[in-house]
Amino acid sequence: MIRALAALATVLALLVARDAVAGVPTDQLRGSVDLVLTIVTDPELKKEARTAERRRRIRAVVNQIFEFTEISQRSLGRHWQGRTPDEREQFVALFGDLLENAYITKIESYSGEKIQYPGDVIDGDFAVVKTRIVTRQETEIPIDYRMFLIGGRWAVYDVSIEGISLIGNYRTQFNAVIQRSGFPDLVARLKAKQAERPGAREAGRTEPVVPTAAAVKPRESP
Repeated sequence: MIRALAALATVLALLVARDAVAGVPTDQLRGSVDLVLTIVTDPELKKEARTAERRRRIRAVVNQIFEFTEISQRSLGRHWQGRTPDEREQFVALFGDLLENAYITKIESYSGEKIQYPGDVIDGDFAVVKTRIVTRQETEIPIDYRMFLIGGRWAVYDVSIEGISLIGNYRTQFNAVIQRSGFPDLVARLKAKQAERPGAREAGRTEPVVPTAAAVKPRESP
């Protein structure tokens, strides 16, 4: 239950509009939570007949804060450099879709948990935004968001839930699969995961996630 709530908190605090002026990361995240909660708590949008529209709106906001190319590159680690531009684009699309769907599913189960913002630490173009989710039982779950400035906005490239890094977790899993059976098998597994979920049309996706660049150099972060 705690893990599910933590995942929900991740979604809520990862949302920010693309046209927001880059400023204090915490302020951007805090303001965006209200926007997302307006969508998920709207009585009209909660109706089953409007599921696709609701998810489309959530996805539109999620796409503005996640830097999927950066997340994908860091999650693949050393295996990213050996990928062709086409392989990178396909991986970013599949992995981004997996993350989006997981978060949309969690955010739709929101039931009034509180989110606190103790503060952030900014180091040049990088920042760590610290938050806490407070359950109805008053249990506090720490969530840290690692962000960087890109194109005049703050974008998330990693999330740590109770000290466990999202990127680190996926990197371990992906490395194990690639070492054992190769990159094509990893792609096949991601496609299988995608096929298990409702189709892209139902979830509100009309096109795959397009990476910001076919090839990017590794970033050095704090």
